[in-house]
Amino acid sequence: MRFSYALPEFLVERDLERCIRCKVCVRQCAFEAHCYDEETDTVSVDSSKCVGCLRCVTMCPTSALIVRQNPTSFKENASWTGRAIKDIFKQAETGGVLLTGMGNDRPYPIYWDHILLNASQVTNPSIDPLREPMELKTYLGSKPDRLDIKKENGKLTLKTRLAPQLELRMPVMFSALSYGAISLNASKALASAAKEFGTYCNTGEGGLHRDLFQYADRTIVQCASGRFGVYRDYLQAGAAIEIKIGQGAKPGIGGHLPGEKVSEEVSKTRMIPVGTDALSPAPHHDIYSIEDLRQLIYALKEATRYEKPVSVKIAAVHNAAAIASGMVRAGADIIALDGLRGSTGAAPTRIRNNVGIPIELAIASVDRRLREEGIRQRASLVAAGGFRNSADVVKAIALGADAVYIGTSALVAMGCHVCQICYTGKCNWGIATQDPYLEKRLNPEIAKERLLNLLRAWEHEIKEMLGGMGINAIESLRGNRLHLRGVGLSDTDLDILGILPAGR
Repeated sequence: MRFSYALPEFLVERDLERCIRCKVCVRQCAFEAHCYDEETDTVSVDSSKCVGCLRCVTMCPTSALIVRQNPTSFKENASWTGRAIKDIFKQAETGGVLLTGMGNDRPYPIYWDHILLNASQVTNPSIDPLREPMELKTYLGSKPDRLDIKKENGKLTLKTRLAPQLELRMPVMFSALSYGAISLNASKALASAAKEFGTYCNTGEGGLHRDLFQYADRTIVQCASGRFGVYRDYLQAGAAIEIKIGQGAKPGIGGHLPGEKVSEEVSKTRMIPVGTDALSPAPHHDIYSIEDLRQLIYALKEATRYEKPVSVKIAAVHNAAAIASGMVRAGADIIALDGLRGSTGAAPTRIRNNVGIPIELAIASVDRRLREEGIRQRASLVAAGGFRNSADVVKAIALGADAVYIGTSALVAMGCHVCQICYTGKCNWGIATQDPYLEKRLNPEIAKERLLNLLRAWEHEIKEMLGGMGINAIESLRGNRLHLRGVGLSDTDLDILGILPAGR
């Protein structure tokens, strides 16, 4: 084995007095950090193989294990940090591009943590959501400029023909998580939870496994540049179609599913050979202009008899507002914006950490541009990329989003420990893997119940926050930035966000 200069990121410590040599840790670690020697009846540890997923610690019956960050560090240097040195060591040893999973972990500002919500006091009484009705229902799709109503036989009827809409119990959906990047059990949990709760999940660019067609009426099917798994029945099955142009974790480049994760079932669903890397081209080779995008949007609408809304997903970048304007004029019913902290199963580390802009700024910019041009009602705005809790959701709605996508939060609810090694296919929690032995560790029924609990908890908290603001419907908060105040933000940040500083 080639000698590595890189120090172990984690140290695994074993209490020999507590360890009963049951070999649970050996069986649970797909990275083989633990090893049992029959001759000496001992369990040893190779800390260099530990990824910090904490599976062994959680499953150890005698609490004999501790995993902690390696305290040994390189000489202190503000520019040449330990991470920077380790990355160069890895590339000097492999000659390859550094890959990573999950979202951006660099210390860029998280604007949600610098935005506060308003609350009612004397002049505008608050509302008790436990005793008074509170409406969170959200409709996604193009809305008409006006409604024409006629009276026939003493009854009022709607003359205006409405575009197809997605109806959500509350403005939260499961983000694009493709089968292949995550296991079939994880996909089943997301799809069944979405159906039972009354929201939607997104296939990502992995196609729709035959076992998931039963949830298709609560599924958004994605059409990405690789066209993996895209065929007539797939498009007809979904409740909506999403054209993926880009995503927050890797703006400007295509998708990548390592060949190690392309099992026989993934191969059938994606319509690619077993064991081959699924590489999506960076551009759609039939889209090089807004006019080309318009052609695809209407081709998909024609193929589905204008019965399904068509969404277009882009990464949040500096000219996202202008791009979104063109997308709306090209016929998109929904604009999906994915910010800097969006997650993925596999991305070049340098791209993930250095390309794109925070979703908070993108929401505000796009919403303002569409309002100024008088076309805001022609498309719904869905935000994605790092939503951690219900307060983030409420702030996003107040900034101008119609709804949000959650990806990492959903995976964490199922048991993900954000150890960022999804691309290896060795997820010890059975989520980001196609290994049959590992996948069995995720019970889809238990995972579904955990997802439902998360959504119910957020639903209750959102109602409480709305009630505290004296608002009884989520529609009244949408784009209402007077309910937001900034703390510790620059004048430029406040101007882009369109909010006032706290105290004013």
